[in-house]
Amino acid sequence: MFAQRPALCVYCGSRHGQHPAYTQAARELGRRIGEVGWSLVYGGGCVGLMGEVADAALAAGAPVLGVIPDSLVRREVSHTGLTELQVVETMHQRKQAMAEAADAFVALPGGIGTFEELYEVWSWQHLGYHRKPVALLDVEGYYEPLLTFMKHTEAQGFVSTEQARGLQVHRSVDALFKALGDLQSPAPGDFSRI
Repeated sequence: MFAQRPALCVYCGSRHGQHPAYTQAARELGRRIGEVGWSLVYGGGCVGLMGEVADAALAAGAPVLGVIPDSLVRREVSHTGLTELQVVETMHQRKQAMAEAADAFVALPGGIGTFEELYEVWSWQHLGYHRKPVALLDVEGYYEPLLTFMKHTEAQGFVSTEQARGLQVHRSVDALFKALGDLQSPAPGDFSRI
């Protein structure tokens, strides 16, 4: 995407949430993206955790691509200081553009939009549309109830052990980056069939 830098797609809330650790983690993640020489792909907003991760990545020298539908430009208050802002027509175009530009995906705390984006790329991974890492950054146990439910779905036979293993879970930015290691661009995903 940007001079052959690996690109990390970050899904997160357009709000800050109740715990200051969520904002701190977003800032730390953005800063680390710049420090390791990667680029950031995200939803293009300047509010909430979205704005925090983008601002921190930019401050650390990372190129940042934001992708936002025109209907959300005002609602999510699009970020005007990015390396590149793509304004698209639909949410489907947004998610496809983000997925195509990314080499890995991570979800910080967020709401229904974050859940939907996470589950979609995780599902796409399972269906073979891509082979890119998909991870949760479980800040202060935010995702513990969801992970408990996911164990239940596995126990009930709706999610296989292989599917469950497709989602990495990390409790810190350090652990996430250690797992991603020297991220190399995997073979591009085939999102044209979606």
